Amino acid sequence: IADRQEGIGVCGWILVSLSFLLVLITFPISIWACIKVVREYERAVVFRLGRILSKKAKGPGMILVLPCTDTFIKVDLRMVTCKIPPQEILTRDAVTAQVDGVVHYRIHSAVSAVANVTDVHSATLLLAQTALRNVLGTRSLAQLLAGREEIACSIQATLDSATEQWGVKVARVEIKDIRIPMAMQRAMAAEAEAAQEKKAKVVAAEGEMNASRALQKASMVLAESPAALPLRYLQTLTAVAAQNNSTIVFPLPMNMFGSLGQKRTGG
Repeated sequence: IADRQEGIGVCGWILVSLSFLLVLITFPISIWACIKVVREYERAVVFRLGRILSKKAKGPGMILVLPCTDTFIKVDLRMVTCKIPPQEILTRDAVTAQVDGVVHYRIHSAVSAVANVTDVHSATLLLAQTALRNVLGTRSLAQLLAGREEIACSIQATLDSATEQWGVKVARVEIKDIRIPMAMQRAMAAEAEAAQEKKAKVVAAEGEMNASRALQKASMVLAESPAALPLRYLQTLTAVAAQNNSTIVFPLPMNMFGSLGQKRTGG
């Protein structure tokens, strides 16, 4: 559209001249209908006899529109936030999920947005839905849950390249929510619980192993010094007595009971 250099022809210039003449004859009443105001965040695409005037958008400020020959369309250049409805997808590992997201884009070329596509906002939304389904269909469930940033960047690149000819610049794509079936949630919860239980058992086994090694070293130290065992015994009694217990059990060596039994038998 922007590269076309064809004019409006002789008949077109005659009609434009008649339109100017009509404005001059009905001046100053007609001037109020011909002057249009374009806001700072808007651009106006003016069509004169069906052709885009000057091949570029007008504004911001006041523009002159001739009656009968000129029409114009205002285009908003502000950032647009578009919500992608939940999409039912099938991941690479055959898991169904519902995913929705948000697309932030803006129009940077008003002429392309008007001349190259019927409804730029609807087309961008439909393309975002298709890109979301196509990109997520190539990822597994684990990648979908863990790599949201990477997936969003991939969708943004796909949309940006496709909407360039529409004059649309995609600024950001965000994956909003991921819903998986309840049965899959229970299976994932059971898997996570089993993994945590496995870690707990490994930690407990390592603790028992370290404790047994420590006890082995302690027994070797006690075996080297016979007086260390009674001292350790007294420390244990002190710790038990500090807990406000009324009963203290004193263990006695088994050889003592054996010697007592032999004395009784001999007597």
